[in-house]
Amino acid sequence: MREDPRVTEPARHAAEPADRAAAPGEQSRPVHLDRRDRLDWREFGERYWDRQPALFTSVTPAPFDVHEVFETAVAASHRGGPFGVPPYAGFAVGGEPQTDPGDFLPQPRDGSFAGYHQRLVRQLSGEPYSLALQAFHAFHHPLWARERAFFAGLWARVGQPAQSAFTTLVHGTYEQPLAEALPGQCVATFLFVLGGRQRMRFGAADRSASYAVEAGPGDLLYWPSHLSPAAEPYAGWASTGVRVSVVREGRQAAAELYDLLHDVTPETLLTPDPDPAGAAPPGEEGLLVPDAEAGPELPAPLERALAHFRSAGARGPLEERVARQSLRHWTAGGFRPVPPPAPRGRFGDDDVVRATERVLWTEAAGRRLYSACGHVAATELPAADLAAVLRVLNSGRPLPVRELAPAARVLLAELTAFRALERL
Repeated sequence: MREDPRVTEPARHAAEPADRAAAPGEQSRPVHLDRRDRLDWREFGERYWDRQPALFTSVTPAPFDVHEVFETAVAASHRGGPFGVPPYAGFAVGGEPQTDPGDFLPQPRDGSFAGYHQRLVRQLSGEPYSLALQAFHAFHHPLWARERAFFAGLWARVGQPAQSAFTTLVHGTYEQPLAEALPGQCVATFLFVLGGRQRMRFGAADRSASYAVEAGPGDLLYWPSHLSPAAEPYAGWASTGVRVSVVREGRQAAAELYDLLHDVTPETLLTPDPDPAGAAPPGEEGLLVPDAEAGPELPAPLERALAHFRSAGARGPLEERVARQSLRHWTAGGFRPVPPPAPRGRFGDDDVVRATERVLWTEAAGRRLYSACGHVAATELPAADLAAVLRVLNSGRPLPVRELAPAARVLLAELTAFRALERL
């Protein structure tokens, strides 16, 4: 990230796979795993990143707190999809995925993972179960902030990933297979154990040699993208861990295009055609087919969609969208989607504030945009005034609200919603 608090172009220097990859035949040799009692990101980047697995014991500061993880699990479990089941939640009993897990997902009354496990043991009569919650960091700001701060040391050495890292909670009495990466992608993985023990078996690709690694609470296990260890049974105990997976190969252009255009779908595109009789009649299997006598014109709903995307792709709007995405990328710290903003703050003349997060800004298509914690907003402040306000905030110095114009106070209110500001 630049020292200058302005961002004027997309993220071009994000992390890519290291030059050194596993040589042909290397995966057929036994895998060597180091056990370390201290995690140093400089050493990690030089010795282990994209090279070999390693187990770091009793990592401090920890990337996750068990209480925050349980609170996040409850929050994620109650953000339901169209059928009341979160689309990012997977729950299985005895190896069978459950399409309707009911109250098998974490509940506030459980109080902790221990309480959750005890309840499931009673409800399931001791049958083995597994829970997986993906996109985990998007549901709890303190957890997201702790995780982002922990991995900032790694990104400083190897580059912030162009695509967001995956964060997945795994809990249960056996390991559920996880589809964390898209087809064709290879991911490097960090597994942090919060409770119980997790056993992973590493071996050569030709199965000529293998060994198991057991990680306990507070341990961090890393393996590079060219390895795919297998999880071993937990022998009946409950284990809780969080996986952080970083895409190293197989970036998906479709995912990046979605990232740029996902919110270019205003309500007008979903509004029924006011003249449905003028639309092309449905063909086989309910598809719209063109009227041979009507010429090459598109049905009205598709014409509206095409017109809108043409507008969004014009130079000015596209320039602003690229700037917004670049700001979101850099301030999210490698973990998106970010938790939703909090309510906006209100300030009086006697208030004094201080930034708790670095704020970036840029100009695009005649607008001034600013960003923190993966959120972006526009301001009416002139560029010189915006730069002056952010210079004080990014220096860590207190900023008296009394001295600020109304537009600057609006900026502070937004930054409070982004959780980038504190009142002194």
